[in-house]
Amino acid sequence: MATEIFTEDEIQQFRRETKGTAQTIHFNNAGSSLPPDVVVETITAYLHEEALCGGYETEYKYKEQIENTYSLIAKLINADKSEIAIAENASVAWCLLFNGIDFKPGDVVITSEMEYVTNLFGFLNMQTSHGIEIQVIPNDEKGNFDIAALEDAILPQTRLIAITHIPSSAGGMMPIVEIGKIARKHGILYLVDACQSAGQLPLDVKEIGCDMLSVTGRKYLRAPRGTGFLYVKAAVQDKLKLFFIDGHTAQWDGANDYKVRNDARRFEVYEKNRALVLGLGKAIEYALAIGVDRIWQRVKYLGNLMRRELRGIDGVVVHDIGDEQCGIVTFSVNGVESAAVKAKLAAKQINVSVSLDKSTLIYMQKNKLASVVRASVHYYNTEREIEVFITELLLIARLAASQG
Repeated sequence: MATEIFTEDEIQQFRRETKGTAQTIHFNNAGSSLPPDVVVETITAYLHEEALCGGYETEYKYKEQIENTYSLIAKLINADKSEIAIAENASVAWCLLFNGIDFKPGDVVITSEMEYVTNLFGFLNMQTSHGIEIQVIPNDEKGNFDIAALEDAILPQTRLIAITHIPSSAGGMMPIVEIGKIARKHGILYLVDACQSAGQLPLDVKEIGCDMLSVTGRKYLRAPRGTGFLYVKAAVQDKLKLFFIDGHTAQWDGANDYKVRNDARRFEVYEKNRALVLGLGKAIEYALAIGVDRIWQRVKYLGNLMRRELRGIDGVVVHDIGDEQCGIVTFSVNGVESAAVKAKLAAKQINVSVSLDKSTLIYMQKNKLASVVRASVHYYNTEREIEVFITELLLIARLAASQG
């Protein structure tokens, strides 16, 4: 059973190693997880040493640990280290990848109704600047991505399939492995936004069959804000344009020419926050030591438990769709604005977030949702925390009903 994936002693250890769990019930892991103490200590210790010894000198001292972050990322997603670049966040990573494609007028980009706002803006900008066409594959009546419709939508002009694995505003999941099989069958570039999935469930870029993947650190990886990374398959790297070149990206090839480096770090620049890079590496190391497969079983269990309990409250509507669901749980309370629900819970030291329609506009407008409350669980959360959360929501729903 999923309840037995971790022993009670292990769960309590995770919580002892995360100071924030002692003072708040944190159900905003899809926004930014509470970091393990060791991640915070890694960052602050590096900054302290940098202040005492100098930035370049400290970087040199920790160069092996900094380099190891790339190895840890590669291990996390089953890639080669040469296929990894570090970025400030998933949006920067995604934009570097998408805008690196040499689109031509008439090229078609296929996506889903669950796509994130940043990516939708990217499509529209490319449509305006390069004349591409955007094709959205709608979910079926059960809320599942329609694989048959994707197959039927493939045209000779189809240049890219771009899919967000787990949407920002719903608890469903896109079948990225099955989509990858279609992309490979037709020789189409395949870009996956794994912003919400990295650290929540196992990711294997070889199994997915993607050419490119973007990730943030702050969500389910429990890394610091301002961290992320991208993956580019080795065979695809030379096909993408670069937007900036520095002494890290390229080297001189004679006095009047340069040669771009032969790995994914061509998509980086030299200057970055080394303390945060180490923090990202430490967070990934922490997750790998626990086992992402075990994390996923625990997250699924807690997410399903929360949904089941929410559905038992009169006046609460759970909005998650699809056969496969994750640790993100979206709902609304009849007669109460989502922001008001969030504020009432925050007053009880319970963190949730509000997803507005702009975040996943196609899906939200299709389902006539202006906003939803988003509660997102992680493996360090407990059944008792869910019980407290449900008790507070029951009070909110009953008060709204009495005033209605």
